[in-house]
Amino acid sequence: MPQPRKIPSSLKTDPVKVNELLVGLPDITVLGGIRHPDDAVELHIQTNAAVDGCISCGSVATLKGWRVVALVDLPTFGSPVSLHWHKRRWRCPEATCPVGSWTEVDERIAGSRLKLTDRAGRWATFEVGKNGRTVNEVAAVLGCDWHTVNDTVLAFGEALIDHPDRFGAVSALGLDEHLFVKTGQRRIQHFVTALVDVKRGQLLDLVPDRKSEEPKRWIKQRGEEWCAGVHSGTLDLSATYRSVFDEALPHVRLVADKFHVVRHMTTKLDECRRRVQNETLGHRGRKNDPLFRVRRRLSMAAERLDNEGRDKMLGILRAGDPQGDVQAAWWAKEAVRELYEVDDSSLAGRFIDELITDMADRDWPVEVRSMGRTLARWREPIIAWHDLRISNGPTESMNNLAKRIKRVGFGFRSFRNYRIRTLLYAGKPDWSLLPTLRVAG
Repeated sequence: MPQPRKIPSSLKTDPVKVNELLVGLPDITVLGGIRHPDDAVELHIQTNAAVDGCISCGSVATLKGWRVVALVDLPTFGSPVSLHWHKRRWRCPEATCPVGSWTEVDERIAGSRLKLTDRAGRWATFEVGKNGRTVNEVAAVLGCDWHTVNDTVLAFGEALIDHPDRFGAVSALGLDEHLFVKTGQRRIQHFVTALVDVKRGQLLDLVPDRKSEEPKRWIKQRGEEWCAGVHSGTLDLSATYRSVFDEALPHVRLVADKFHVVRHMTTKLDECRRRVQNETLGHRGRKNDPLFRVRRRLSMAAERLDNEGRDKMLGILRAGDPQGDVQAAWWAKEAVRELYEVDDSSLAGRFIDELITDMADRDWPVEVRSMGRTLARWREPIIAWHDLRISNGPTESMNNLAKRIKRVGFGFRSFRNYRIRTLLYAGKPDWSLLPTLRVAG
């Protein structure tokens, strides 16, 4: 004879209780369910909580009727679930009560006016925000439309990114812009400005446009105490962002990003090459033209060229650069690069002063003289790099993360959507707060 099965006493065997356990919501009764031909599950529930009295006058309320609200819930066993909540409607017996009647609310099940259950909304926010998934992808998993998921993500996401403790004191602030969207038949470009804590590598916020007004407004809204804690600022060679620091944070020591300084000099070198190309041959570069063949080597760092490569470059320049303008611009670019090999800031100051004076000579090509004027305008921020050793690299990396969200979303038109989605992904919100948030649609 087989031995009788031993069922653990902790197991629930009542089918109603098992259903309630699987649904996993507090204080509810499962009324029933159905699986549709498309494999979607429809569950009907009602709450068990009692109402003590009128929410206004405290009188004992009476049941007025029922209102069924359909909500999108988390999938179960691989099938999308719609949760039909039979909400009770209550009536106050006092004729003079201003409330009259009301419908029960339980934010543990779903927030007011949201179409997703509370747990589905938090899950969707985490997947779209933290993991960078598309709204369409999450909507497909839940079996609902794009707007249902997006509205919920915006509601929870805005509460997360606007939390006062998301970022605190900032000692080094970086500014940079990136393209947001192109609109209209003429594809007009609209930019946004990213404000970044370059010490912690945290995206603080995005503001519309790349003009100075919005970043200045954002900084001033932080308050005097916060502004006083910012000691340094990083930026590319942007006069607009320099004016933001000069007007909103005049005490901050500016640092010109090393990469952008060298890139500017390389750009001037390439301008010189193209000018000489047109002056000597009368057309743009072609594959057999000397200056076109040498363009890659000119942009390389001198130490990356071996002796053979260096001799080949100088030989081609002798053939295509009769006046020596391109070679002079190359030497000037390398001299600026050598500036960043200097460890002492006072020595760097004397070095850059000599470069400024030397490059001002009228015998140099116009591009080299332009390099000298740039060094003169940005002298102090360039020297500051030797003391502070910070760059705008973290700001550029935040721009890369923002562009990833743009690619995932196949572009954005709503700045609010873009700001929230990007800050959820790159703004380091405290995700441990997500289970505690209470939001309304």
